[in-house]
Amino acid sequence: MRHLVVLVLLWSGAGCMLLSALAVLRLGGTLMRLHALAPASVAGMPLLAAAVALDQGAGRAAVKTLFIGLLFAAGGTVTTIAVGRASRQAEGTEGTKGTEGTKGTEEGAP
Repeated sequence: MRHLVVLVLLWSGAGCMLLSALAVLRLGGTLMRLHALAPASVAGMPLLAAAVALDQGAGRAAVKTLFIGLLFAAGGTVTTIAVGRASRQAEGTEGTKGTEGTKGTEEGAP
C-alpha cells in the first residue's frame, strides 16, 4: 500500500513539473511564464519530496527530504516575486505606490 501512495505522489509531482514546463513553452511574456512556473515550485517539488520521504521511511533522512521540499516551495515563491518585480521595473510598467484612486483630488491636500 505504501508503494502505491509513493507512486501516486511521485507521478503527481512529475505531472505538475511537466505541465509547468509545457506552459512555459506555450505562453508568451515574462509574467505569464512566471505564473506557469508556480505549480512546479508550489506543488511539484513538495510532492516529489513527500514521495521520496515516504519511500525512505521514518527517520532523519525523511525529515531532511521534507525540509528540502519545503525550502523549494518557499524559495520558489520568493524568487518568483523578486523576478516578477524586476521584470516589471525593467519593462517600465511599475506604478507608483499610493497614487491609485487619487484623481480629482487637490494638489497639496493631505
